[in-house]
Formats: sequence, C-alpha cells, structure tokens
Amino acid sequence: MSWFKNIFKKEEKETLDKGLEKSNQGFFEKMTKAVVGKSKVDDEVLDDLEEILIASDVGASTTIKIIQRIEERIARDKYVNTSELDRILREEISGLLLENPQANTGNIDTSKKPYVIMVVGVNGVGKTTTIGKLAHQFKADGKKVILGAGDTFRAAAVDQLTIWSERAGVTIVKQEMGSDPASVAFDTVQSAVAQNADVVIIDTAGRLHNKINLMNELSKIKRVMQKVIPDAPHEILLVLDGSTGQNAFEQAKQFTAATEVNALAVTKLDGTAKGGVVIGISDQFQIPVKYIGVGEKMQDLQLFNGTEFVDSFFKKR
Repeated sequence: MSWFKNIFKKEEKETLDKGLEKSNQGFFEKMTKAVVGKSKVDDEVLDDLEEILIASDVGASTTIKIIQRIEERIARDKYVNTSELDRILREEISGLLLENPQANTGNIDTSKKPYVIMVVGVNGVGKTTTIGKLAHQFKADGKKVILGAGDTFRAAAVDQLTIWSERAGVTIVKQEMGSDPASVAFDTVQSAVAQNADVVIIDTAGRLHNKINLMNELSKIKRVMQKVIPDAPHEILLVLDGSTGQNAFEQAKQFTAATEVNALAVTKLDGTAKGGVVIGISDQFQIPVKYIGVGEKMQDLQLFNGTEFVDSFFKKR
C-alpha cells in the first residue's frame, strides 16, 4: 500500500509543480535579471527582490518581513553569494509559513459527526467547484457526504451544485430559489443527522454584501444549524481566487471581519503568475490555508503543504 501512496504523492507534487509553473517562470525571469553580473547580495539586489516579491502578489507587509529575514541572514553569514539567494529565499519563506497557523494534516476532525463545513466567498471565485471537488474527495475516502444549496439567490448556483452532487454521487438538499438560506442549512444538517452522514458542506450566497448584511446572514445560518448540532459549523472555509492577486486580500479582509473564518482555500493558481498571494494571505491573516486549486481535475484541489508549495514555487526548471 505504501508504494501506491508514494505514487499518489509523486503525482500530486507533479500537479503542484505544473500548477505553479506560470508563477515560477515569472519570478525566475525577474530574479535572473536582478542578479545578472552581480556576485554578492547587496542593497540593490535586495531592493530588486522586494519589487519582485510585491509584483508576485506576496503583499507589502509580508515582503518586508521576508527582506528583513534575509538581511538578518546576510548579517549573520557575513557574505551571501547571489547564487545562494534562491535557496535562502526558499528557506526563509518556508520558515515564515511554518510560523503561521497550520491546517490539520487530515481533511476533517472525525470526532465531529457530522463534520459541518460552511463555505463562504464572493461569486466567481470557484466556490461551487471547490465544494464539488471536496465532496468527490470525501466520497472517494469512504465518507457519506451531504451538500446544502444555501446560495438561494442565484438559480445558477443551485443548478451548478446539483450537477456537482450528481458527478460526485452525493446527496444534495435544496429549496426553491429565493428561499431563506438558513432554512436550507437547517434542513441539510437535520437530514445529515438522520442519515448518519460524515460530512456536511453548506454553500452560502456569494453576493458582495455590505459587511452588516453579510454578518447578519452568516450569523443566522450558524444559529439555525446550532439548533441541531450545537458546535456547528466546525469549519468556515473562505474561498479566494488566487488569480485576482491583491483583490483576494481585500475579500479576505471583508469576510474575516464578517465571520469567524478558520480555513482558506485559494483557487485558480494554475492560470496565473500571482501564486505569491498564497504566501501573503497565509502570513497576513494568520488563518490556515487548507486547500489550493492547481488545475481543473477533481484531484487538483490539494491539501496545502507550505514546504512543498515553496519548493514548487522556487523550483529551478
């Protein structure tokens, strides 16, 4: 069985490498220009590196932290060659990510049954697709999954989630368009308890609310679920589109202010050179990045591993 696991891990890493190819290429092209003709990492190289990290959507605050760590390293080592810079950069960013809160290595806490995940995020970030892929992965792992179509404001959202439920072979609970999302959530968790389900995934409306409306709506959904399962939801998963770069930071700010997000999924990283956004979001919000989307296939939603992510991001190809 271990050989099968090793093959799976190898394929997963290859998918991650491929998914971060655009980010990797963009970064190394700029890095190569920054150090050409230089042997020592000096202030000019560090200034260029700062610009490159910000352009890769790592974010200004996280970039400053990374540069400070490298400056400390240079002071400690007395002399750093430019050929060593990518290794040092990789080590310092890995170190920074490991200092941030980490997601559980497993997908869910199996002591909670059913384990309830409430998924939040604006329209268009890949929320429904993420739910579908998660449902597929949980089902493949032998778990009984029930989906709740709580985005009742868009007929397309319910239809799309229904298609994913059929594709993944899992049950969906839905009501008529325009129904109260909290009512759908209540029916879903009640159904999950009755059917002895392992995992419940509730979709929520992705409209750009003002903060008060968003807060009220998400709070109501939580309160109603807690009538059936007192500690639900166990996970509030915010889905962000990695290809939007700094806009993803803004969305994270809005949603973390409106509800107690405790896990993040960053999608669409395969189609963008903005992969650095994962490093910045993990650092700035101190919320574990749990999943990353690096491709179209069901298995291309991966559990985030900071060390492997940095390795793929900085891989010499």
